[in-house]
Amino acid sequence: MAHKGNVVSAVEEIATPVAEKLALLIWDIEFVKEGSTYFLRFYIDKEGSVDINDCEAFSRAVEKEIDKADPIEQSYCLEVSSPGIERELKRDWHFKKYIGKTVKARLIRPDAIGRRDIEGKLVSFEGTYAGIETDDTTVLVKRSEASSIRLADEYTDADGDNTLVEE
Repeated sequence: MAHKGNVVSAVEEIATPVAEKLALLIWDIEFVKEGSTYFLRFYIDKEGSVDINDCEAFSRAVEKEIDKADPIEQSYCLEVSSPGIERELKRDWHFKKYIGKTVKARLIRPDAIGRRDIEGKLVSFEGTYAGIETDDTTVLVKRSEASSIRLADEYTDADGDNTLVEE
């Protein structure tokens, strides 16, 4: 059985030209087993926003190319979607693209002052650390110590102020 990381790399190599032809960007790829089923998930993006037609076009085109190359030994379900408004930042370029934006980091274990959730402006990124400016300080979050770092959903209210949407 192919290693999950190798499957993702092989599939990304196949899928990138397909995405480029459709003026899409591959945000992320996951190859995961849930229960007894494997899922190959593509998260695609583009200027503006991704819609169902983009997902369908990419799904049909990439499925043909993956079937031709046959890099996955086991059967799987193919899923294609947008990364969403509160998209997870995983790759180096994700962090660099969103410097200056509000993010939410969820730590695996509480930090020295007992926090597991840190929200603030992403002010720096140095490979293994993301600098998040909170109300009172800048926190360096080590990526390996965070279960996720996501964009925070922001919207503009009736007064024109940017306000965070509370969950």
